[in-house]
Amino acid sequence: MSDSSDRSLNLHFLKEPVMRKLCEVLDKTNSKGWRKLGEMVGNDRRFRVSSDEMEMCSLKVLELEGSPSRVLLRLMGDRGCTLGHLVDLLQTMGHTEALQCVKPPGIQILIQPQSVAIIVGHNLRLSCYAVGKAGVQFQWFKTKEEVHNSSSPDLVISPVQLTDAGFYICRVNCGDSFEFSQWAQVDVLNVATSYGLGSHSLEGRLKVVIQPQGQRLLVGDSLQLECGAVGRPIPRYQWHRNGVPLHFPEASKRRLTIPYLLLEHHGKYRCEICINNERTWTNEVDVLVGPRISVQFSGAMECSEDDVFAFGAGASELILNSNQEPPYATDKVALLIGNLSYRNHPQLKAPMVDVYDLTNLLRQLNFKVVSLLDLTESEMRNAVDEFLLLLHKGVYGLLYYAGHGYENYGNSFMVPVDAPNPYHSANCLCVQSILKLMQEKETGLNVFLLDMCRKRNIHDDTTPNILLRVTANIVFGYATCQDAEAFELSSSGFTNGVFVKFLKKRLLEDEKITVLLDRVAEDMGQFDATKGKQALEIRSSLSERRALTDPVLPGDSSDMALAHNRQWAKAHELPESMSLDFDCGAQIKLGFAAEFSNVLVIYTHIVKKPEDMFFCQAHVTNFSPDLDVDPKEMNRETPEETGIYLLSSSLPQHCLYTRLSSLQKLRDQLGFTVCLQGSFKAMDELVDWTTDVNIGKPLIARLDLYRTMRRNSCLQTCPMPHSPCHSPRAEHLHHHPQDLLSPHCSSPYLDVCEPLQGAVGGSGCVSSTLYDNCSFSRYGCTSSDSPGRASIPIETTDDINELQTVFINSLQFHHQ
Repeated sequence: MSDSSDRSLNLHFLKEPVMRKLCEVLDKTNSKGWRKLGEMVGNDRRFRVSSDEMEMCSLKVLELEGSPSRVLLRLMGDRGCTLGHLVDLLQTMGHTEALQCVKPPGIQILIQPQSVAIIVGHNLRLSCYAVGKAGVQFQWFKTKEEVHNSSSPDLVISPVQLTDAGFYICRVNCGDSFEFSQWAQVDVLNVATSYGLGSHSLEGRLKVVIQPQGQRLLVGDSLQLECGAVGRPIPRYQWHRNGVPLHFPEASKRRLTIPYLLLEHHGKYRCEICINNERTWTNEVDVLVGPRISVQFSGAMECSEDDVFAFGAGASELILNSNQEPPYATDKVALLIGNLSYRNHPQLKAPMVDVYDLTNLLRQLNFKVVSLLDLTESEMRNAVDEFLLLLHKGVYGLLYYAGHGYENYGNSFMVPVDAPNPYHSANCLCVQSILKLMQEKETGLNVFLLDMCRKRNIHDDTTPNILLRVTANIVFGYATCQDAEAFELSSSGFTNGVFVKFLKKRLLEDEKITVLLDRVAEDMGQFDATKGKQALEIRSSLSERRALTDPVLPGDSSDMALAHNRQWAKAHELPESMSLDFDCGAQIKLGFAAEFSNVLVIYTHIVKKPEDMFFCQAHVTNFSPDLDVDPKEMNRETPEETGIYLLSSSLPQHCLYTRLSSLQKLRDQLGFTVCLQGSFKAMDELVDWTTDVNIGKPLIARLDLYRTMRRNSCLQTCPMPHSPCHSPRAEHLHHHPQDLLSPHCSSPYLDVCEPLQGAVGGSGCVSSTLYDNCSFSRYGCTSSDSPGRASIPIETTDDINELQTVFINSLQFHHQ
């Protein structure tokens, strides 16, 4: 099977024989040749070719063996044009000869199989109809395995069982060529006996057949709510609590799972279910969450189960005399920064995945999370300012940073994406300066998770003057030991860095934060790939048993807490979806989703079009130059083509997707143009309709982080001299990092450190540091020799595109 059968293939990767034949056909044709194709591309805002570029193409006829078509196709490929886009354009032109060059001969799939949700015991039918020049044969597959006795266009399973759930695809053969259908997901619901639905037909409209059930649980229990609906195509789900949609991956599945319940998870739950433009709701159910408490009573008193749940709901009638008040937070706030697209230093990949995964986990722990990618120095300082505004007495504050960094004299520095080469402390953010400002807020817990290198920067001899208060609520989790590197796993896909690979498996545990990090250190020690190169280091002054799972109980300053909640919500407001009507009678839906606090996804979907309209497509264009939108990330047919790898399973299908990053650079309201392109059966030309849309300042853009200077509070330092921190260095092993690993530090700043004298084992690291008389206890970092493997944060069961690529490649090899 040739490369030319892959619709997502960029034109640059067409095989040379295919490209040569296509150019010959387009060069020799007059009315439907390369000039006509250029005119159509000129009307397509995604791949628009200017008149000067068309003139450059025409000059190629003056060269020996010059080809105007080849230059035009190269320009289209530079703008992200794929084979599928080219086929659509050639079909609109009616250029059958050119189509024969790029499409496999003789096979055309007329009806694609559709995903379906069905009840166990009913009849399943998937259909794939195709025609070819000669006779066609069919073979169905479930994932990678052939389905026995499935050589007809219709795959019928009667009766369907739970084991029949999965992904199906059909291969159509015609002579020596073949085509694959689309993937179809089959979801089988086990409700026939439990819900007494019998065997009557459930075909037709969307119908809910599994309703969620109310539950009474305790803090620390696992919540599982399940609903289900039947219909074709397969329904989409969105869970809500107290009328507000939940924003983590499990909230868009049939089964909602919260592995560790907190008091804040108490409330009313229901699920919104959609198929195309039809939607319905499940019943609303109560989830009651009561506290786990050890109590001692001064007198005889009975405590019923209802009393426990009344206490969890805030009732004051239950009076308990306990030995010690359990720890709690007045609020929980997290700032997550991932820098990967550096201008003057090596690029990174893992920070994007790490920030995304930690965002979803911390939200389950009831943290207000601000997640940001690729910040300049001024943007980082302004983001820290906004983070500090959310802190007040008793708040749990957490700062996670992934990117390039270094450590001098016990002070850690985070490197912005615009840092020069070489950089100095004046170009970076000092973590200890941020800690000092957090202490002034009288926070209940200060957690720093630093996923960066800690090598010494030989270009920076300054010593910050930072005087920290003595507080017993500080925890530092360093991804690596002092004077060592932190690594990310090299992969063709998107994987976590080594630190978050193990941290995310433990983050939801109800343990003192230092105990949790110690277990992460032990897990990392079992990872053979980084043995002797990276070991987690923990520094802490924490005296109480404070955990990230502690409940939130607002303090006396309720007005202040409300103001802080509004400040956080201000940076996370998504524009409402809208329907746009055009004069031609077409209607499109314009929708929005947030991948990060500064990354917005826009998708367009054709809701209806006139019957005589042959081709119809809606795309967005004319964005503010502040955003520097990459044309290759605009108006793509799959989320992955735009760089939306992490959110793809949560987005609606059959849309055009556009990814807008760096929203913090947006100075004015976000306005853009929605362009509808269509062609009618009686016309050869494409017709455009446009409308302008303004969605204000979405997400983090509302906070104006682009401003060069505001308070710059994280630059403030105490004028008193700061005593450098002294801690034993981990033994430096002179090695060449394996190809599997890439360090989170830039090579100009790697200097050879002296061997640790008297280190036990030579591969772990422990530290005891004095921060202006504030003592930090020691937690060991160990390593051992067990192998490990990289983890992919994307759930493969939901990632149909990835499944299709791997599967088809294996079948192509088998077929050839």
